[in-house]
Amino acid sequence: MTPSEVVLVRHGETAWTLSRQHTSRTDIPLTDRGTERAAALGRDLADRGFVLVLTSPRRRAADTCRAAGFADATVDDDLVEWDYGDYEGRTTAEIREERPGWTLWHDGAPGGETADQVTARADRVIGRLRAADGDVAVFSHGHFLRVLAARWVGLPATDGRLFALAPGSTSVLGWEREQPVIRSWNVSA
Repeated sequence: MTPSEVVLVRHGETAWTLSRQHTSRTDIPLTDRGTERAAALGRDLADRGFVLVLTSPRRRAADTCRAAGFADATVDDDLVEWDYGDYEGRTTAEIREERPGWTLWHDGAPGGETADQVTARADRVIGRLRAADGDVAVFSHGHFLRVLAARWVGLPATDGRLFALAPGSTSVLGWEREQPVIRSWNVSA
């Protein structure tokens, strides 16, 4: 059985989303504004009857999930952000001072995950989503959710670069008959 829809929720704003620092393993809290947006997301999602709510174990995603009203969500380690390795805490501009033209999508991060490793995690999540018998909500992180969306529609993980995703936004994956599709993307209040 396939879910009617999968609602993807990128975690709310953190100090590092504001400073544009790459955040994977560093477990930082939401800003006050991030928490407020998460509560607003909860009001927007309150009428949906989710049969399953999944969250990354990272504080920023789990706190977004709880503030949105889903305290009983299932923690899924596969939903953590792409591991930036040695580039953790650094901005793209800082990295490009050493590696001009660098992108995570094509160059990866030394000491971090490869696109193939993130693909494997995303594909496992998709298997769980497609096994659910109804709507599902997923609380996770920007790069990972972009990979998840790309994989949902059969694209390689690196095509996630084509999907911008703001903090505290929602996106919806679904179906057009038997075809997996992106129903809406990067919706912010």
